[in-house]
Amino acid sequence: MKAFTSVRGLGRTDLESLVLETIEMRRALDRGAPLDQSLEGVCVANLFFEPSTRTRLSFDLATQRLGGHVITFFPESSSATKGESLRDTVLTVGGIGADILVVRHRMEGIPASVGEWTGLPVVNAGDGANEHPSQALVDAATIHQHFDHLEGLRMAIIGDVAHSRVAGSLIHAMATLGVDLTLVGPEEWLPAQSALPKKTDIDTLVGEIDVAYLLRVQTERGGVISNDYVDKYGLDSQRAARMSDRAVIMHPGPINRGVEIADQVADSPRSLIVEQVRNGVPARMVILRALAKGRP
Repeated sequence: MKAFTSVRGLGRTDLESLVLETIEMRRALDRGAPLDQSLEGVCVANLFFEPSTRTRLSFDLATQRLGGHVITFFPESSSATKGESLRDTVLTVGGIGADILVVRHRMEGIPASVGEWTGLPVVNAGDGANEHPSQALVDAATIHQHFDHLEGLRMAIIGDVAHSRVAGSLIHAMATLGVDLTLVGPEEWLPAQSALPKKTDIDTLVGEIDVAYLLRVQTERGGVISNDYVDKYGLDSQRAARMSDRAVIMHPGPINRGVEIADQVADSPRSLIVEQVRNGVPARMVILRALAKGRP
């Protein structure tokens, strides 16, 4: 693998392979098995031009688990504050000796551009409202780990779909893996170009789904929480009680408790939110390992 900037170019076989590798890596971590040191001698630079907790820390730890070295870039203390262009900044990081670049940026398409400018393997850690491909791998592995399959599961992605880069990757990944998807939210937040089923009423399907995937309202990208949003789309205890016994709840974080999901639901036994966090490191280990193997 030369880059991991999008899931849209990945077919079912490739995605399934990455999912199963992630599950096996999680098992290896859980049992304390010796890990291959496939990043020995490799320097991974995390270039996060937007804030992050889960993604940045999991890439840090994933690199270290595989024997690599990490450079963490802080834009507020870099030469970008002196007017240095983004292109010159990433060329400098590559010139210093970074081998793999993990890039998060508010503008769509920047990670792919960084790959073109530097010629280095790049991971897209989130570009605007476009994609977050490593999170899609985390989520697919978490669902497969729980149900032992993906094909035929019924999943609703609920909330601010239009502004969510997680949804941008998840929609393609889940559909490719055979999951029956429905998009749910206010009409203006449901992408018109998508051929997937869309609903503006969560109550019409909450009892029919296997996975309720909640999204945060992306206020930093134009999402506005209406006065009736919580009543219409928030997953509270009453709605959760109407879900099937086997149904699970997911959220990529950060959670806005009391908005898209109630405290007691987020912390309930059917919630896989903590499992998603735990699968962040093994998923990113699998991605980095694949990029390291694909280097010249």
